Amino acid sequence: MKTIGLIGGMSWESTISYYSIINECIKEKLGGLHSAKIILYSVEFDEIEKCQSSGQWDKSGEILGDAAKKLESVGADLILICTNTMHKVFDQVQKMVKVPLLHIAEATASELKKAGVKKTALLGTRYTMKEDFYKSKLVERGLEVVIPNEDDMSFINHVIFDELCLGKINEDSQKEFCRIISDLKKNGAEAVILGCTEIGLLVKQEMSVLPVFDTTVIHATKAAEIALEA
Repeated sequence: MKTIGLIGGMSWESTISYYSIINECIKEKLGGLHSAKIILYSVEFDEIEKCQSSGQWDKSGEILGDAAKKLESVGADLILICTNTMHKVFDQVQKMVKVPLLHIAEATASELKKAGVKKTALLGTRYTMKEDFYKSKLVERGLEVVIPNEDDMSFINHVIFDELCLGKINEDSQKEFCRIISDLKKNGAEAVILGCTEIGLLVKQEMSVLPVFDTTVIHATKAAEIALEA
């Protein structure tokens, strides 16, 4: 079994989901007392967020790259950045290590294509929804991407940083997310990507009028599969 390295803590609430999902996948595949080989490096999220909000992406890339090098040095065979937004520095981090990183958007795009989806909604931080570093990976796979309007993007960004990253689950926010998803369906979306690892803590499939593609689940599940490959 390969050893999975997790760069977590962005936020630690969603990192818990990664650990749980990967181990559940291994248990399901192998049974018995089997569990995953995981090494976790949890960063100080306040430091990362300050880099994001001030536009110091190279600095944040250096922080995550240093984390990746430490994971590699203690035996990680595969590394995951446990957040969608920080895939903006994916290439920078990958250049700092020899072991492969698993890209969250590429894994998600593969699942959407398997499901026959052609046009998808994307929810995430403002960076993820507006910038091309994430959407381009979906477009490269032949997917059309729709995002919310400016007011809805501001609301989603607020909920992620001021509620979900602090462990707060607000029922009114759930209802508003469901309303946003319904509006995106009216704009032709056939599915919705929960493109922030915290959104899955708030939005569940039974609440959504569109098929939900939870990037946390997809990313973690793919990592478990790779860990078991010969």
